[in-house]
Parts: sequence; C-alpha cells; structure tokens
Amino acid sequence: MSNYGLDYFSLILEGLQKTVVTDGKGKEISLEEGLEIWAKKALDVKEKTQGLLFFCGNGASASMAEHMSHDWFQNAGINTTTCAEVSHITAISNDLSYDDVYSYRIKRIISEKDIVIGISSSGNSPNIVNALQAANENGAFTISVSGKKSDNKIRKMGDVNFYVPLETYGEVESAHAVLLHAALDLFLDKYMGGRH
Repeated sequence: MSNYGLDYFSLILEGLQKTVVTDGKGKEISLEEGLEIWAKKALDVKEKTQGLLFFCGNGASASMAEHMSHDWFQNAGINTTTCAEVSHITAISNDLSYDDVYSYRIKRIISEKDIVIGISSSGNSPNIVNALQAANENGAFTISVSGKKSDNKIRKMGDVNFYVPLETYGEVESAHAVLLHAALDLFLDKYMGGRH
C-alpha cells in the first residue's frame, strides 16, 4: 500500500477518462460534446428563457447538488434551486414519500424553460428517477450524472447522460465532483470571461 494515494488518484482519473456520454436517444457522444451541450443549454436558460437550473441528489450527491446550485447562481449568474430545505424534505417524505421529494416540486415549477440535473452514484435512487421523469414530462432539458452499474436507471433518462464507470460510492462521488466542476468551468471559460 506504499502507493495507495497515487493509485487512488489514478483510479479516479481512469474512471473520468472512461466516462460514457449519451444523448436522449442513447447514442454515444464525446465528453466534449456532452459538456458543450450542457454549457449551451445553460446559456439559453440564462439569456433566452430566464429559467432555472434545478439540481437534485441524495447524501453526498445532495451536497454536490447544493454546491453546484450555489456556484452556478453566484459565478454563472443563472437562477438555480435544489429544494433541499429540511422542512420541504421532511414534509414531503412524511406526507407523501421520500421518492417524491424532488418530483413533487418539479411538477409544480419546472417547464421547458428549465434544466434539471439529477445526480446519483448508483443511478437507481427512486427520487432521482422520479425527478427526471417529472422533468421530462414537463418538457425541461434533463441531464443525468451517474456511476456504478452500466445498466442503472437514470443513465438513459436525460437529454444528455454522463456515466462514470467506477465501482464504489467514494470513487464515483469524487469523479462526479470533478465532472460537475468541469461543466461549470467550461461555461465560465466560454461565456463569462473565464473561471476564477
């Protein structure tokens, strides 16, 4: 275990380099094309539709959703939300079900003006599956970010899907953090004069 740290870093890098990106029809596209589509759609939300970026996830993915929601709001100047308030999550979980914590609000406020980003390490979290389904039904542009098994549910649910082929939660979460920042930094570099 003398090279544990470097081996771990290499594993995450390899997973990122093997990221598979598909469009809404299941056609494989390049990582560059997937990130470019994300950035262009975000620009449309900012300048044309004045919509929202809606981020959702559970656990570490919820933390990333909140983090990215803030970064896109502050740095990219786009309105964002996560609906991660404790009162909302506990009320919907108690009154309806935890599976509905995101889809309940998405059904009410999300439309074709918006982008919904579902982040799930397993790709099988019922509330993220329901969130993307509700967003698709409302005409929003959807992005899935997943990992672990290649046949996970949300991997085929987005208009653009990013799948990182790593096996454990820590590995997938680490790679997702890099991927999510890459999407934002591309937007900042391309449309906002650069990252800072």
